[in-house]
Amino acid sequence: MKKLFIFIFFLISSNICASEIKLEKIVDTLDKPWSLSFIDGENIIITEKSGKLYTFNLKNKKISEIKHNLSVLEVGQGGLLDVLYHEKKVYISYSENRGDWKTSTSVARGKFNATNINFKNIFQANPPIDSGYHFGSRLVIKDNHLYITAGERGKGMIAQDVKQHPGSIIRINLDGSIPKDNPKFKNKKDWLPEIYQIGVRNPQGMALSPFDNKIYMTNHGARGGDWFGTANYGENYGWKILGWGGTNYSGSKIGPKWKPGYTKAIKYWVPSIAVSAMTIYKGNEFSEWNGDALITSLKDKSLRKIKFKDNNFISEEIIFKGKIGRIRDIKIHKETGELYMLSDNGELWRMYK
Repeated sequence: MKKLFIFIFFLISSNICASEIKLEKIVDTLDKPWSLSFIDGENIIITEKSGKLYTFNLKNKKISEIKHNLSVLEVGQGGLLDVLYHEKKVYISYSENRGDWKTSTSVARGKFNATNINFKNIFQANPPIDSGYHFGSRLVIKDNHLYITAGERGKGMIAQDVKQHPGSIIRINLDGSIPKDNPKFKNKKDWLPEIYQIGVRNPQGMALSPFDNKIYMTNHGARGGDWFGTANYGENYGWKILGWGGTNYSGSKIGPKWKPGYTKAIKYWVPSIAVSAMTIYKGNEFSEWNGDALITSLKDKSLRKIKFKDNNFISEEIIFKGKIGRIRDIKIHKETGELYMLSDNGELWRMYK
């Protein structure tokens, strides 16, 4: 671990003075980190795509590996992905090795142990697919249900197939069992029982709002058409019938940006910014931002703030751009309100005043 660096950067904002915003690089020795989750006010858990899992102490800067039993196949965008610590349990999403180079977005749960965690699968996105694309993989807990974003693995219209998991939002109970009020048991009899919403492409951001108790998410479009929106019971975002303003990488048209009958996002980006993680801010450190969405980007390496109300977009502000590389994850320290971010170049950053 190298010497600590502090950068002060300028921010154009009507609410926060430029001199108040600081970035501190805490770690720069990680290998393709993907996600972090707070264990408590002093310790976090971190995943690396290659399959390694760590704890990190924010005070003494000690990083320790946790051994585990997951069968991770790092291929393309896949690997050991999201991690969520909740009530002495660790929930983790990963590209599971299903044999013959086929993988699935799978989710496992294990009792937290600082040296070794024995995980047990509680969900597999079926069918397994030979592809290194679009795993999704974010995890959120709301009302004792686990929500999972399952990307469409680059297979397009599979996201409209309600008898296959890829391209959907999944809702299960914390033990992996199926909620009795999922859409299949209400008005979507043809749907797989775990599916909550369909028609997504590659949702790499998801967070529960402490203000309205709604789940918000971000989703990669193709060549354009990234969006920020909500997870909605039994609805359909339309991929690949809709293009959300984007086109195929060949330049050919996909479909309309939106049309009635499909879920409409709060905000679209054309051209793409390659949206990744997100959170709904609540804290004292940047209290002026309470209720706003903070969204990270890979392509333009930015942190953006979205102000919205009742699912209506109000404004967007670029907090910073190109300061810490491609930003993979963002989390709020619940005690301090400070922001912690992971970048693809192996770094953990703290943002504060």
